[in-house]
Amino acid sequence: MMRVLTWIGGGAMVAAAMLDGLGVLGRHTGLPLHGVIELVQAAILITGCVALVAATAAGSHARVHFLMERLSPPLRTATEAGGQLLSALFFMALLAGGVWLSADLWTGHEMSELIGVPYRWLRVATHLAVGAVVLLLLRDAIRRRPS
Repeated sequence: MMRVLTWIGGGAMVAAAMLDGLGVLGRHTGLPLHGVIELVQAAILITGCVALVAATAAGSHARVHFLMERLSPPLRTATEAGGQLLSALFFMALLAGGVWLSADLWTGHEMSELIGVPYRWLRVATHLAVGAVVLLLLRDAIRRRPS
């Protein structure tokens, strides 16, 4: 799974860099590429979604190590599980709010101004990523629960 995420996220990042480079080159040569910023933004959104899922799957989010290392093993396990449950709750709230807004705006057919990048599918990608994060956090919290 991590290899697939790396290729998707890396591909989106390379696409963003290439598009941005072409946009800068076009502006300096007098041949601007209209809408390139909209495409870069969409690619960065995909990269961010993939990075969030990959970091959660790898368990590599930021932690306060100097505090966690001083806890006893059972208390550390309980604290980590509790932190994952609280994080899952936060992402559930984020997902619920995002889905609510998306449902409200679904028939609005929102698009970017210059080339018409449809926002609804970018929102769907974001919701899928946040949903995957919730599931990964819950899975890890259940695995780490104190015995």
